[in-house]
Amino acid sequence: MKTLVAVTASLFLVAIYMIFFYTPTEAVMGIVQKIFYFHLPIAFSGFFSFFVAFICAILYLIKKEKRWDIYSASSVEIGVMLTTLVLITGSLWARPIWNTWWTWDPRLTTALILWLIYAAYLILRMSIEQEGKRASFCAVMAIIGFVDVPIVFFSARLWRTIHPVVLQKDKIALASSMKLTLLVSMIAFFALWALLFKLRTKNLFLNERINKINNTMNQ
Repeated sequence: MKTLVAVTASLFLVAIYMIFFYTPTEAVMGIVQKIFYFHLPIAFSGFFSFFVAFICAILYLIKKEKRWDIYSASSVEIGVMLTTLVLITGSLWARPIWNTWWTWDPRLTTALILWLIYAAYLILRMSIEQEGKRASFCAVMAIIGFVDVPIVFFSARLWRTIHPVVLQKDKIALASSMKLTLLVSMIAFFALWALLFKLRTKNLFLNERINKINNTMNQ
């Protein structure tokens, strides 16, 4: 755990240095474009969270093992947090560039729907007391909700949109120094994801043990 914390902190220090001192200021958007180096890695980390939740939910329905429910729940919690940050950073970026905090652009709208789906997952999880029923219902919802992830990703290609498409079919529309900075930032955020996932799953497993002890004592 200490090693992962140190690695994550080091990666963020390097990424922040590269974002503000190594990478040149974008010619058209200026300094505000540097939000991009946070916005995109956060988005991809969020997508990864929901993918992990999707896989773990399938495994839970197949094996009915509690650990897969815990892994799925942890991933969804992290994913909702990251998607919240995506919407916030996107709005901060949009205001000076599009002159509005929000527009019902296909990419933004589908991202908001994704956030609402998994926020509903968390509400559902808190609403059902029966453990097996809660885990099964949430697993189904995590699987169904994942359908929106590829829709969000491809929305800028499927519909007319003002959202920029950086990751194109045959290339990444960035200068070499920007690509390197984006790569380091991506690695930093995935390291943060791993750290958060480890901490949250550890917490949920501890809660599970405490609940079992309490149930045993109350019998």
